[in-house]
Amino acid sequence: MNIQFFGTKKCFDTKKTERYFKERNIKYQFIDINIKGLSKGELQSVKRSVGLNNLINTNAKDYKKSNINQIRGEELKEEILLKNPQLLKTPIVRNGKDATVGYVPEIWTTWE
Repeated sequence: MNIQFFGTKKCFDTKKTERYFKERNIKYQFIDINIKGLSKGELQSVKRSVGLNNLINTNAKDYKKSNINQIRGEELKEEILLKNPQLLKTPIVRNGKDATVGYVPEIWTTWE
């Protein structure tokens, strides 16, 4: 397993995710999206697994200001997400080509 997850230090689900992998002695790499966001390639990979709309945090403070819900083209939405990582739902957990959004240990157990 090659676990990599993106989140923020203040996100409750990100903290739970880190605890989940620590308790099971599973090596992981944590990336704070506020410091180092997703690359375009990483976003594409995650999008293939979970779908672009599942990555958008509709509860984010800047969600309404971004008008991302009004945009039709996926490429424009991706650009907005890359420039504003706070609009991403967290945590985003990757294991190779597989990915999840949010705290979903029932899926992670199938990766072990």
